[in-house]
Amino acid sequence: MEKHPKPLLFVLMFITLLSDQLVLSVDFVFNGFNSTDVLLYGNSDIDSGILELTDETPLVMGRAFYGLKIPTKVPNSSRVVPFSTSFVFSMAPSRNKDVLPGHGIVFVFMPNTDINGTSSQHLGFLNLTNNGDPNNHVFGVEFDVFSNQEFEDINDNHVGIDINSLKSESSNTAGYYRDDEKRAFEEVRLNDGKNYQVWIDYLDSVLNVTMAPIGIERPKHPLMNVPLNLSDVFEDEMYVGFTSSTGRLVQSHRVLAWSFSNSNFRLSERLITAGLPSFAIPETPFYKHRSFISGVTVGGFFILALIAMFSLLLIKRERRRARERAAMEDWEFEYWPHKMTYQEIDAATNRFSDENVIGFGGNGKDYKGHLPGGTEVAVKLISHENDGMREFLAEVSSLGRLKHRSIVGLRGWCKKEKGTFMLIYDYMENGSLDKRVYYDCDDRKMLSCDDRISILKDVLHRDIKASNVLLDKYMNGRLGDFGVARMHGHGQAASTTRVVGTVGYLAPKVFRGRRASTRTDVFSFGILVLEVMCGRRPIEEGKPPLVEWVWELMMQNELAVAVDARLRTDGGFDEEEVAKVLHLGLLCSYPDPDWRPTMRQVVKVLEGKSEAEPCEPETEDMATYLLQKVKSRDVWVNYSQSFGHAPHPTFVDIRQSDSGSMSLSWTNSILEGR
Repeated sequence: MEKHPKPLLFVLMFITLLSDQLVLSVDFVFNGFNSTDVLLYGNSDIDSGILELTDETPLVMGRAFYGLKIPTKVPNSSRVVPFSTSFVFSMAPSRNKDVLPGHGIVFVFMPNTDINGTSSQHLGFLNLTNNGDPNNHVFGVEFDVFSNQEFEDINDNHVGIDINSLKSESSNTAGYYRDDEKRAFEEVRLNDGKNYQVWIDYLDSVLNVTMAPIGIERPKHPLMNVPLNLSDVFEDEMYVGFTSSTGRLVQSHRVLAWSFSNSNFRLSERLITAGLPSFAIPETPFYKHRSFISGVTVGGFFILALIAMFSLLLIKRERRRARERAAMEDWEFEYWPHKMTYQEIDAATNRFSDENVIGFGGNGKDYKGHLPGGTEVAVKLISHENDGMREFLAEVSSLGRLKHRSIVGLRGWCKKEKGTFMLIYDYMENGSLDKRVYYDCDDRKMLSCDDRISILKDVLHRDIKASNVLLDKYMNGRLGDFGVARMHGHGQAASTTRVVGTVGYLAPKVFRGRRASTRTDVFSFGILVLEVMCGRRPIEEGKPPLVEWVWELMMQNELAVAVDARLRTDGGFDEEEVAKVLHLGLLCSYPDPDWRPTMRQVVKVLEGKSEAEPCEPETEDMATYLLQKVKSRDVWVNYSQSFGHAPHPTFVDIRQSDSGSMSLSWTNSILEGR
């Protein structure tokens, strides 16, 4: 017998094995499906590249197989060909919460496609008559969500290995082992609608089943590792695919991707698992949970009880307010809409702390406050002394109905108790004008000539003086204590002898008890003009009255000397403009009211307008007209004769006149005012 060399024998064996492998090799990867890829049976269908085995139709089954039989045994041998498969599946319950979910998916090997299977718990895999028959030659890995005592299922969420029967050879709760030191087991819910990937490998008579949610790498430790001899189960060629069913319990069963190989165990890496659609059912909104509904019900009763209690409190408060209204003075009803609570004002001023004091008036302190929201206000206290009630009513009655850009806005009023009142104004950031024009003011805060003239244009009213002109953050002038000026109206009887105003700003005839008029307002404005431009108070002890001093300088052709020396030093003003303003001030403060200009004429001069009064030549410029008037001989004669060479009251006059019929305040405080 001829012997072949051993090396030659090994070569022949290798060639034989390699040729068998090439003949048996089957590889495919489906990242999405079409009708030519698989054979469809029953309720199965392909929708947008997704293999849908069943929808939510009850009592149906669906199957899908690879289009050709694949070799599962080595020819002329009982040896089973190794295989590796991986797929992505989703089982989603019905959106109808009244329908219970079921039943599951089975990955199968079958000798033909027409093996009888039924729906419900049989998963379309077998039926009552052929279940357990060794002649079935079927193998499956089930993913079951129904616990069937007939098949001794371990629970309603398990993975099982089935051979010719739905009674699993081995089973395990669905889940995966984490790749950490503890190798903790993480259970998953098979039919929560999420996408899960499965890896099934059979090699050397050992079956490994591994699964994990999409997005997690293949766990190193398999879910199931089962020794299994499939040589008596597999025929030479078999169909491979999936089967599923519904019963009275329904859910959708889908396969989104699938790979299979009996030669390349790494082929599953070519599956695309990112960007796949999700069929997870959104969690039940919190407001639909029974616990929430119960809580809302109990809370509703509690809220109703609170509302009832609150209503009772409101009724009691309204009754208390009704009693308070019954005790209110008549005037309070007229100005009720502007009323603020004492608690609001107390909180705004930090309980009237000294650090919030911003000034002192004739009837009390002035405070800075912050209302809710950050609005800054000024709070003026008015006591029952010095006839504070009259001042209070004057301010509220005038400013409560008046809105003007040149008047400090009144936000409201408060009455803590009878005789104690508060007025709440807009806060003026830059304080009063007198702090910025007198010689004793801070030079750093001194106003320029242009600023002074601009502010004069902003303000006009009867009790007008520098301390009543407040400056906002943009240095715009606004009038304060406006209501006091309006307390005694022009319609009062001629017998009224009560004087309203401040010493130095009152017209001579008013000072001596005459009736106030619009010409009186013009006089006060003239004093303010001279005060602002000259930088000194109307009356200062040891000095001549401001008006007489300026008149004397004008008569000597030295009017420029009257201008605030600090402005003259700076030299930053228009001498002609300043002279015009000083002439206007002198004419407005003229002792004889008939010689004073009208307020309309004053406004036209300040605004630079040239329209004339009806009685004046239309071609004459208003400023020129008034200048000629103030320099006329008649003006000089009348000025010296008006009050016997003493046209304005002196300190002695004021002190001697301080009687019950005449109540005055000095330059830095006002009668019935701040």
